[in-house]
Amino acid sequence: MTLLRTQLGNTLRGHRLRQRRTLRDVSGAARVSLGYLSEVERGQKEASSELLASICDALDVELADLLAEVSLELRVAGGSAVRPLAPSADTPSAEERPAAEQPATAAPVAEPALALVGAGQPARSALRRGEAVSLAA
Repeated sequence: MTLLRTQLGNTLRGHRLRQRRTLRDVSGAARVSLGYLSEVERGQKEASSELLASICDALDVELADLLAEVSLELRVAGGSAVRPLAPSADTPSAEERPAAEQPATAAPVAEPALALVGAGQPARSALRRGEAVSLAA
């Protein structure tokens, strides 16, 4: 089982390396010590939501996108099939399907583990304006 902090670190490192940036560059932009960022990337430290938002801002990555990417990687690593969070527009609802096509028991729909709360604004721009951005389960 992969730890959340390990996958977060791997994903952050991947974004940094794809941008060909150094730890020093990103740590300066995120206003976090180089050593601490290194520990976060190696999965040795649990980063707070504020720290993750700051690192994401420095990498020009939306926090929600990072969390979605980490979630997908954790599912793949765990061998779980990726389930849609909501039915697509192409899929008819249970009321629209004939009774013969409906399953005997409805499969539960996966819900997101975390959701960004912040009046629908991107977390990064809210942080720049000094507004609070929180994570809700």
